[in-house]
Amino acid sequence: MSTETSREQGVSTRIIHSGYRPSEDNGAVIPPLHLSTTFQIGNSGGYDYSRSGNPTRDILERTLAALEGAEFALAFSSGSAALANVVAQLHPGEEILFSVDAYGGTYRYITDVYGKKGGTHHISDLTDIAQTEEVLAAENVKIVWVETPTNPLLRVTDIAALAEVVHKHGAILVVDNTFATPIMQKPLELGADVVAYSTTKYINGHSDSVGGALITRDAALHDLLKYSQNATGSMLSPFDSWMTLRGLRTLELRVQRHVENARQIADMLAKHPKVSKVYYPGLFSGSQGEIVARQMSLPGAMVSMEIDAKYDVQTLIAALKYFPLAESLGGVESLLDHPATMTHASVPAAEREKIGLTNGLLRLSIGIENVEDLLEDLTQALDKLALARHM
Repeated sequence: MSTETSREQGVSTRIIHSGYRPSEDNGAVIPPLHLSTTFQIGNSGGYDYSRSGNPTRDILERTLAALEGAEFALAFSSGSAALANVVAQLHPGEEILFSVDAYGGTYRYITDVYGKKGGTHHISDLTDIAQTEEVLAAENVKIVWVETPTNPLLRVTDIAALAEVVHKHGAILVVDNTFATPIMQKPLELGADVVAYSTTKYINGHSDSVGGALITRDAALHDLLKYSQNATGSMLSPFDSWMTLRGLRTLELRVQRHVENARQIADMLAKHPKVSKVYYPGLFSGSQGEIVARQMSLPGAMVSMEIDAKYDVQTLIAALKYFPLAESLGGVESLLDHPATMTHASVPAAEREKIGLTNGLLRLSIGIENVEDLLEDLTQALDKLALARHM
């Protein structure tokens, strides 16, 4: 058995057993769903009101913490709510730095919502550690929020190197690990202070529950975030907690199939004459490839591609059968995103062009369907581009 396989199998065992043990509920194998909003004071769990604490949410939080090798986790109503609670830790005059090609919702919240309150932000290429340190040295940055891989260009940042310079300048590092999942990447082990997730994606995995999470080993930071979560009421509901726990039980198996399919699709697209560029960590070379090999056990299941500019990307979108045009990612079904008009529409066009988010860019969330069906669908849709060109 390889080290990678044994590590992943160990993670799977923790998914099932660390958060919940049957002895906690008279031998029930499935974690119980506690819908109660209020509890009799003096109960053994110390619960009083579900906004402050709920047994089902606690099981999910303990499980998420175990997956990251951490002591503390908080489950939020969405990934955006998790981001908002992190930003809420900034004091007047303190600043946040985030990735140049961050998710559009991250850009929108920090630049618009936080910005309207007088908050100052900085945007930098966080894959360039030297450039990032220049910003940290010149500004009063206290939080660095990094996605790795990024959305949608899938660029990877050296977490260990970034953590070193972030801590050197007195800031904390938050790593959005949504694309990698704890199966593929462990940011806390690489020096991050907080791991963030949109659990809506791979963690839940079935496109039927919106949620977010923050995980840390720092007790004081956890207490601050928990206070903020309770004060804002941005916690995950008991039912969504239960649904997310259900999804976690198959996370390892799903990730393996997602990645297996993505590798084959990325290879096919990279050879296709109508595709000018493919973004996939498993195909990266040079320094980016070295980072993937060093900090990721698997290259992920997100694939972005650039369609040659002489073709109409809308023709391809309309021709696909098994890749519906839809928001989100990480579910068992394959999905297609057109960042320029969807997930990153809130990013100004000039900024999109500057970082490579062109109108010809498409992001594929590769599902767990039969890979031959997916390959055939993509091939026939790409063939339609040639037909459309001569009509």
